[in-house]
Formats: sequence, structure tokens, C-alpha cells
Amino acid sequence: MDAVVSNFDLYWQGFRMTLVLTLISAVAALVLGTLLAACRVSPVVSLRWFGATYVELVRNVPLTILFFFFIFVAPQIGIRTPSFFVSACVALSVYTAAFVCEAVRSGINSVGVGQAEAARSIGLTFTQTLQLIVLPQAFRTVVPPLINIFIALTKNTSVAGGFAVTELFAIGRRLANANPADVIPVLVGIGVCYLILTIPSGILANWVERKVAFAR
Repeated sequence: MDAVVSNFDLYWQGFRMTLVLTLISAVAALVLGTLLAACRVSPVVSLRWFGATYVELVRNVPLTILFFFFIFVAPQIGIRTPSFFVSACVALSVYTAAFVCEAVRSGINSVGVGQAEAARSIGLTFTQTLQLIVLPQAFRTVVPPLINIFIALTKNTSVAGGFAVTELFAIGRRLANANPADVIPVLVGIGVCYLILTIPSGILANWVERKVAFAR
């Protein structure tokens, strides 16, 4: 336990980096995923094809490959980011957006078709119907799966540790190498840090679900 207590500052550094990675990537993935879901239900065929192609390609590619692309390959073709941290955020956002898209799309499909037809009958455009009527109801039904996706995102940030981003996994690896006799306490400490991030997310999901649930 000495390795854990004496290196609390490193744990805190990794915890903060993981938290920031998660928050930034979650917001970006939510925005991008919602736009992709709109493409997938759009009446424009090319947009539907774009959304479907994006989802099928991205969610079936290992996250490590996306990290490798944005950190090492993208700069070679002129796509540069200020730091490895930004590249990690982009990779996590692009990957997670594919799953967010499918969750939001399922929520959109759960909204009664009659509501969209009624909106069109009073002159609302597709974008207005989606923004004002469909999406507010869709998000109510997809809160639990979205929270689950963001919990998975929190754990996926560990991949960034292999690409020069000093988050929890990178800190754990460094401490384990420096304290071979205390590997188990070090790893337990890292696990507890992840639990501190993920368990409140599950509690929040249950609370939000109750607040926004439809009256039965």
C-alpha cells in the first residue's frame, strides 16, 4: 500500500486526465452521434448512406487502430493536431459517436410516426420536426444506453495510455514498473479510480431515467 499512498499525486494526475478525456470526448461524441443519427433517418438518400457507412466502418474497427491513425498517420497526410491529448480526444469521439448514433436512432424510431406526420402537416420542415418534436422525446428513451456508452468510453480512455497520454492506465503501468513488489495494490488503486468514475455514472443514469421517464 505504500506505493499507492506515496504516489497519490500521480493517481490524482491520472484521474484528472481520464476525467477530462471522458468529458470532452463524451460531449463531442454526443453532438457528432446525434448529427449522424439525423443523417440515418434523413429523407436524403446520400445522407442515409453516409451515416450507415460511417457507423459500420467505425464501430467495426478496433479503437487502437483509430488512435494509431489520428496520432501517427493523420499528420503524414496533413491532418495535424496540437498534441497527443487532442488526437486522443478525436479518436475517442469519432469511435464513440458511432455507438451514440445507433442509440439515438433507436430513440428516434421509437417516436410515433404520427407525430412527424402531424408536424409536416402544419408546415414544419424535416429539420424542425427532428429538432422540436422528435429528438426531445427520443433522448428520453435513450438515457440508459447513452450512459452505458459513456461508461464504456471512460474505460476506453485507457487506450490513450499507450499513446503518450498520461491517464490512469499510463500511471498504473509506470507505478507497476517502478514498484514490482506492489503491483497488486497499484492495480487495485487504479481500479478504484475507475470505479469512482463509473459507478456515479450508473447512479446518475438511474436518476435521470426516473426524471425523464414517460408517465405510464
